Amino acid sequence: MAGRIKPGVTYTGIATFYDAGNGDGACTFGPTGDVMTAAMNHTDYETAKACGAYVRVRAADGASITVRVTNECPECKPGHIDLSAPAFAKLAAPVKGQIPITWSLLSPADAPAALSIRYKTGSSRYWCGIQVLDHRNPVARLEVRAGSGWTVLPRAEFNYFLSEGGAGCGAAIRITDIYGEQLTVEGIAVRPDAVQKTGVQFARH
Repeated sequence: MAGRIKPGVTYTGIATFYDAGNGDGACTFGPTGDVMTAAMNHTDYETAKACGAYVRVRAADGASITVRVTNECPECKPGHIDLSAPAFAKLAAPVKGQIPITWSLLSPADAPAALSIRYKTGSSRYWCGIQVLDHRNPVARLEVRAGSGWTVLPRAEFNYFLSEGGAGCGAAIRITDIYGEQLTVEGIAVRPDAVQKTGVQFARH
């Protein structure tokens, strides 16, 4: 189920930094107090598939940090990660501007105890956007119960899975991570912009 960013693979590239502001970005997770974040290059962002991924970034001198992907760097080439300024400063003096790095995907032990679901602004039973929050591993697929089966929803660049015709809006949701684990959640009402915590989380790998 993995896309371009695969478990167990070490990638080579460069790190730069930017002003991450309140921590929000292309993944539309919203503001965060956690400054250890990053913007993934456009290719590896892969239509938001990288959103929420935890990545270990290592400098040539051995210094390393763990960041969470919350944004996209449209002009960055494959392998390039644009770190928040505080994250870059953990690896090198900001005056350097950019440094060579290696990086790899993590499945952290200290992820939130449970993931959450949020319906997008304007969602109703006729149209909805569904977002997964606080997931330990990258989300590969989201399906909704529609009739007697499951319907796969397409993912938008802004990290919501969209049901354009309203199929499954307010029904059970099945979420699959890149390792193939499936979690089914029920009882999530269509409440736009409300973060609704579930009782489940993906396993650590």
